[in-house]
Amino acid sequence: MRNIDDRIVHSLNTTVPTVSFSGRVDASQTCRQLYESLMEAHLSRDRAIKTCIAQTSEVVGQLREQRAKDGDNMTTVKLLRKEQTKLKLMRSELNVEEVVNDRSLKVFSERCRTHYTPPTVK
Repeated sequence: MRNIDDRIVHSLNTTVPTVSFSGRVDASQTCRQLYESLMEAHLSRDRAIKTCIAQTSEVVGQLREQRAKDGDNMTTVKLLRKEQTKLKLMRSELNVEEVVNDRSLKVFSERCRTHYTPPTVK
């Protein structure tokens, strides 16, 4: 899902012209399309991660209730710990997403700042 972010430098190098070739390609249109693709990818990943967090949080809540009813059941305790670890990893993935998004937007703005100004930069 991070394919566009991983290859943003390559995309910019191949689609946004240098000054000497600026008359041959509509750089503002190219930058606008790339920006829209970036935003779509960022929102899609953010939604996917938050959906996983919500589902895992629900499972953790159910397991906590089971543990409260039967605290001696080691299977429930182990499963609860596993799900809590999964939840922590998913939450940390949101932080990773923020770093990846910031990096991509920084590269984008450095290369496209003269051709396209996004409506809102997060």
